[in-house]
Amino acid sequence: MYLAACLAVFAVAYLANVLTITVGYHRGLAHKALALHPGLQRAVVAGGNWLTGLDPKAWVVMHRMHHAYSDTPQDPHSPVNVGILGIGMEQLRSYERVLVGLLKNDPTYTHFATDLTFDLNVLNRARLWWAPYVLHAVVGLALGATVGWAFGGAYFLGMMSHPVQGGLVNSLGHAVGGRNFETRDNSRNNHLAAWLIFGEGFQNNHHAYPASASFSHRRQEIDLGFAACLLLEKLGLLEIDHAHLIPKARELEPAAHEG
Repeated sequence: MYLAACLAVFAVAYLANVLTITVGYHRGLAHKALALHPGLQRAVVAGGNWLTGLDPKAWVVMHRMHHAYSDTPQDPHSPVNVGILGIGMEQLRSYERVLVGLLKNDPTYTHFATDLTFDLNVLNRARLWWAPYVLHAVVGLALGATVGWAFGGAYFLGMMSHPVQGGLVNSLGHAVGGRNFETRDNSRNNHLAAWLIFGEGFQNNHHAYPASASFSHRRQEIDLGFAACLLLEKLGLLEIDHAHLIPKARELEPAAHEG
């Protein structure tokens, strides 16, 4: 029972983190592939930084830069530039540069945020970027002391899982996997990253159709993030732009490249 409880708390914390990013930050704010209900958008903008440790505006700007400069020297996180093993530190350094650039109103970065009607989170404007990490560490320690250390650790690891999520997508999704579409970058469809990170590993599909709320093209490409979007749409919490979804492949249609 204890192990099951640890797995459950990890799953809940992980879901809170990954869905905030893949549905709220990525498909909603960055690409406008879906329209968040005003209340949900306010919750994502105000609370997303506390949940994930990542500022929504800075995340969106860095992601848009990734699309604009994908796999070129200006890409903020590409294995073409730093290798698969270098992605972890590269995405951290790039995120810090974006935060500083936005705080200084540097046009290099503000250019990618002209449509965003919200400011950087107050945590980052007040130089309190560390507060979410401390909060989740305190909660984890409290759970560890009262319920069990594995339970507290499962909570913390699930809630603070974004570096691993981002590292898998940004490395494997641009180095290992097949391609359905000819794009100008090295984007790939990596099924492992897609399963673990709710469809985000289907980078080739996503780079070919960035305005699509769904990242799958073929029947075997399972996008759990889009399934969550469909559920949230039924609940009235968002509206998907169904007109710009990736067209589904015919059953016998070959991929552009199998890799």
